[in-house]
Amino acid sequence: MVEIEYEQIRMPLIGDDAPSFTAVTTQGQINFPEDYKGKWVILFSHPADFTPVCTTEFMTFASMQEEFREMNTELIGLSIDSVFSHIAWLKRIEEKIEYKGMKNLEIKFPVIEDLKMDVAKKYGMIQPKASTTQAVRAVFIIDPEAKIRTILYYPQSTGRNMQEIKRIVTALQKNAAEKVATPANWTPGDDVIIPAPNSMEAVKERIGKPEENMYCLDWFLCLKKDSKM
Repeated sequence: MVEIEYEQIRMPLIGDDAPSFTAVTTQGQINFPEDYKGKWVILFSHPADFTPVCTTEFMTFASMQEEFREMNTELIGLSIDSVFSHIAWLKRIEEKIEYKGMKNLEIKFPVIEDLKMDVAKKYGMIQPKASTTQAVRAVFIIDPEAKIRTILYYPQSTGRNMQEIKRIVTALQKNAAEKVATPANWTPGDDVIIPAPNSMEAVKERIGKPEENMYCLDWFLCLKKDSKM
């Protein structure tokens, strides 16, 4: 029986500094994180150009790119393909394909050429039991301080839910701005969770003098009406 040796790669974790890199892309060279200071970033990988699931994902991301920019959020794509392959594929998407009413989309965000898998390995996007030559379907949400705030992985057969990715960015931005948490199935406009008190005195104060618009289901579970960011 032949044993396969896998290269040991430390995968970045939530809260880590996002690994830095310089890369050739469809929008020219980028230096990360220097070129994205003060911005939120969605760095995502796809298995290969000219593949069906990835095509629907890129079209959906392209249809939402202005929404993300309004949220101070930039998109960066990546696969183990050449920039020439990326360009040919993106042109085909922009000029030839219509999906769910989306067509003639201009893909403005950069897509990284990563033929040597340098960036993919730094981010744990190469997972040998899935493929040694293709990136998995990964998403990294990175904050303006270049800290990794969310990591998502999807199997090759399952396309990503872009509205969920947008929801996560919205929730992270609300947490950063207001120091609140978001409950299960939260969507913008829903009530948000106030952090639990961390001392007996704080518990008494919360019970005795609740904040305006706040209501408690128990001393440790209090919510308030959402405020628009």
